[in-house]
Amino acid sequence: MSFLAFLILGLIAGAIAKLILPGKQGGGWFVTLLLGVVGALLGGWLGSLILGRPLTEFWDLGTWLLAIGGSIIVLLIWGLITRNRSRTT
Repeated sequence: MSFLAFLILGLIAGAIAKLILPGKQGGGWFVTLLLGVVGALLGGWLGSLILGRPLTEFWDLGTWLLAIGGSIIVLLIWGLITRNRSRTT
């Protein structure tokens, strides 16, 4: 998969993960989309490590599920990290 296709996959997977997860994760939509790209990387790495199935085809359902699953994991971790931060305005 090309870098641009992987970037688009990660952005969309991050948006879908944001819609799936309840509550607020710190950072807004831009950070969420960037975390989606990181999550797609994580999903691809875990998919190739555990399942022997890397993110290779853009339109493959398994690719999308791995990317969204990785994005959910990263967003959950990000939510735990930013949950206790207090905002000063």
